[in-house]
Amino acid sequence: VHGESAYFVWLNQGKQSLVADIKKASDRELLHRILAQADVFIQNLAPGAAARAGFDSIKLREQNPRLITVDISGYGEEGAYRDMKAYDLLVQCETGLAAITGAPEQPGRVGVSVCDIACGMHAHAAVLEALIARGQTGEGRGIAVSLFDALADWMTVPLLHQQYAGAAPARVGLHHPSIAPYGAYYCKGSEQVVISIQNEREWVRFCAEVLELPELAADVRFANNPARCANRPALDAEINAVFAQYTRPQLAERLHAGAIAYASVNSVADLAAHSQLRREDVATPSGPVAIVAPPAQVRGAKPVLGAVPDVGEHSAALRREFSPRD
Repeated sequence: VHGESAYFVWLNQGKQSLVADIKKASDRELLHRILAQADVFIQNLAPGAAARAGFDSIKLREQNPRLITVDISGYGEEGAYRDMKAYDLLVQCETGLAAITGAPEQPGRVGVSVCDIACGMHAHAAVLEALIARGQTGEGRGIAVSLFDALADWMTVPLLHQQYAGAAPARVGLHHPSIAPYGAYYCKGSEQVVISIQNEREWVRFCAEVLELPELAADVRFANNPARCANRPALDAEINAVFAQYTRPQLAERLHAGAIAYASVNSVADLAAHSQLRREDVATPSGPVAIVAPPAQVRGAKPVLGAVPDVGEHSAALRREFSPRD
């Protein structure tokens, strides 16, 4: 993005940037002076590395009892996987997410770094809880979050299916493993639309008003959801034969008129032009960037996004602010 990292622009609005070398005694002392007044300390070095560098979370909270510390790791601080390197794709595979993602013939990667994001969201929620607790007790809190634990939590439903029903959800691409029809179908041309039938009333209406094949609803192969799932290839063939006659806008009009839930299988370019997408400009060192507006909207207030800093932009000012006091 104008020569900047897209991740850096996304995640660093309104922050100050300090560059410090924790191998240098003077910079370690600087960071300790900052931490003496800090609310939250977050680190994601390899397990044990922060402690070896002089930033052990327990000791930091002893020095500043109001401090909230967050240690982020790949697989946690204990167990056989403790020292394994962990990156997003590796954890997607290790947690089984890849096994239920993608087309039937091959596992797939979720297209964004969901392990990193999930871990950050869990850490954020835990910090907010700790701040509330500190307001009541005056004491900080030690928090540990791993990428594996964060994604394993998101895998709870497939895990319960496996453990208590004997089978994980099937990998079915852009279809639902246990509801039919619920998935993507090609329109006239190369575009796709996703439909979702949630009950028998919708199925009857879909057959009559969208497909114009009311007799299909009475076909014993498609009489209920279990039957439709069992006969999915035949069901898909019936739907594809009709959908192939219409463009995506034409199908959208028919689905909307029939009160059938649907969506377009959009490209990222489609998202960029989407009428529902809210954007805000944010300043960066190399020029303004239109980013996605904050999802949480405060009624009556417009989002105020601080500038994205250059790396080390505030180093001199912060070093002055936290210089040793005589």
